[in-house]
Amino acid sequence: MSEDHTPSQSAVDLAALIRSRRSIDLFQPESVGTEALLEAIELARWAPNHRLTNPWRFYVLGPVTADAVARCAAAFEAETKGERAGAARLARYKAIPGNFVVTSRLSADELLEREDYAACCCAIQNLMLYMWQRGIGVKWTTGAITREQRLYDVLGIDSKAERIVGFFWYGRPQVVPTKERRPVAEILVELP
Repeated sequence: MSEDHTPSQSAVDLAALIRSRRSIDLFQPESVGTEALLEAIELARWAPNHRLTNPWRFYVLGPVTADAVARCAAAFEAETKGERAGAARLARYKAIPGNFVVTSRLSADELLEREDYAACCCAIQNLMLYMWQRGIGVKWTTGAITREQRLYDVLGIDSKAERIVGFFWYGRPQVVPTKERRPVAEILVELP
C-alpha cells in the first residue's frame, strides 16, 4: 500500500501563512483594539514549554502607559544620540497604534531560564502568526531600551524576577516589506 504524501489544504495554508508573515515598521494610524491580541495571547500560551513553567507574561499597554514608555524611550534616545534623535523617537512611538511587552521569568537554574526564554520565543511566534492571519502586523523590537531599568520601572516589572524578551508594536500594516530567506541548502546539514 502506498502512502499519500500530498499536504492537506490546511498544511498548505499554514505554510503560506508562515512564509508571508513580516515584521511591520509602518502602521495605519487607527488602533485595532485588543480583542485579537487577547485571542493571540490565549494561543501563545500553547507554545512548547519543557517543564510547563508558563514563564511568559504579557503586558498590554493602555494609552497612559504607552505614553510613559514613549517618553522614556525618547529620553533614553536623547541621552545616547542627541535631542533630535529623542524627538524623532517620541514621534515614532506616538505613531504606533498598539503596544505590548513580553517577559520571561528569571531562574537561578541557568538551563531552566534558557528553556523558559526559548518557550517565550515560541509563544511569540504563535502570537505573531495568529495576528498576521487576522490582518494585523507585529514588530518585535529588542533595542537597548528593553534592557534599561527605567523601562522596567515605567512598566512596573521586577527586573530581578522577569526579563523583557521584547517590546512589540501592532496594528494594520501600512506597508508590507518583501524579504527573502537563504535557500535551505545553505542552512541545512544532513548527517549520516
